[in-house]
Amino acid sequence: MRRPNYEVDMLSGPLVKPILMFAIPLMLTGILQLLFNAADIIVVGQFAGSTALAAVGSTSSLINLIVNLFMGMSIGASVVVAQNYGAGKWKDVSQSVHTAMGLSLVCGILVMILGIAVSRPLLHLMGSPDDVLDQAALYMKIYFIGMPASMMYNFGAAILRAVGDTRRPLYYLSIAGVINVVFNLIFVIVFHMGVAGVAIATVISQCVSVVLIVLCLIRTDGCIHLDIKHVKITKDKFIEMMKVGIPAGLQGSVFSISNVLIQSAVNSFGSMVMAGNAAASNLEGFMYTSMNSIYQANLTFTSQNVGARQYDRIGLILRRCILTVTVIGVSLGGLFYLLGPKLLRLYTTDPEVVHMGMIRLSIFTTTYFLCGWMDVLVGSLRGMGSSIMPLIVSVLGACVFRIVWVYTIFAANRSLATLYISYPISWVITAAAHFICYLYIKRKLMKKATLE
Repeated sequence: MRRPNYEVDMLSGPLVKPILMFAIPLMLTGILQLLFNAADIIVVGQFAGSTALAAVGSTSSLINLIVNLFMGMSIGASVVVAQNYGAGKWKDVSQSVHTAMGLSLVCGILVMILGIAVSRPLLHLMGSPDDVLDQAALYMKIYFIGMPASMMYNFGAAILRAVGDTRRPLYYLSIAGVINVVFNLIFVIVFHMGVAGVAIATVISQCVSVVLIVLCLIRTDGCIHLDIKHVKITKDKFIEMMKVGIPAGLQGSVFSISNVLIQSAVNSFGSMVMAGNAAASNLEGFMYTSMNSIYQANLTFTSQNVGARQYDRIGLILRRCILTVTVIGVSLGGLFYLLGPKLLRLYTTDPEVVHMGMIRLSIFTTTYFLCGWMDVLVGSLRGMGSSIMPLIVSVLGACVFRIVWVYTIFAANRSLATLYISYPISWVITAAAHFICYLYIKRKLMKKATLE
């Protein structure tokens, strides 16, 4: 089967160039998405005030808690499509594509219902201040209306990534993002709709992105062609996706539980700290999404090579990805640390909010490459078909550790620095444990290969 020119060859030749060819469009996609999200926060902060900024920013950890469980299914879909593609099983690829798109719609509807139902009670449990609670709840309820479209887009993009195509999702997101920004400005500045306007603009852009990705799959020839009439959840493909997707989703959700707990601790310091934390977190997102593109590359390259039974390339893929993610993390971390105060002033002119944001940035930007190591190692494990092990390690090494930290170290010394330092410590512990798991799983894989 001839490889289309927008797909990256992951099964032969040197690795640095194809990894960058895969990762750079994905990186730009994530950065664009964050720029558009930053536009949401900047527009709200500048034109609707610090309370509105705190309301929008404080919802992210809770949204991720609800969404991540289902988003893990898209990781499962990506791994299954990539392994079958690497093995040249074109019929299995097609069945996986149609199962993934059917599953995405079901997941989207479930997340929409769940999010609308529990958003306000959970915000209240998190201790959101009275001056923030109503606006945050309104934002979340509108945001979750767009979940079916968001899920279908993410599953569709995962299918394209699985075969090495990261360029077309970039094009589609660019179009949707521009639409998002335009409607942000109209709804917030012209119609004075505040957080509701930002949420509605986001839903509109999500609908545009899903139309573009679905049309792309319909018009694509070959094994990832989507035929709407054939969309159904095939049992064996569903089970394969669940084996990777459920642990991946649980891992994301458990991470989010610890982040919700951290957010609750942040909330206890008041709306100024919440606003500074929200702005700093948004800036850190640019670092995270850049490094996450290398995790996605490692996951997909490893999956395809496992499907093709080219186990000798797995270690080389990991080493190249670790090196790349370190360069990205250290470079961007240094840049964001130096420019931190100026960048935070894009979100707010309040000097107290800027100061609170810099407390977080000074810790995260200098250590964020450690998070990249942790994620890249998870990519290798999932690509080799192991998802339970990284779930257990992540729950213990990151989530449980942070929860214990909040109730012990932070409780004894209540400061933002004490709260934030729990993150880099947990990254080091978890990355070390993941590496031990990687050596174990790879040894088992190589032993299995010698017996075949």
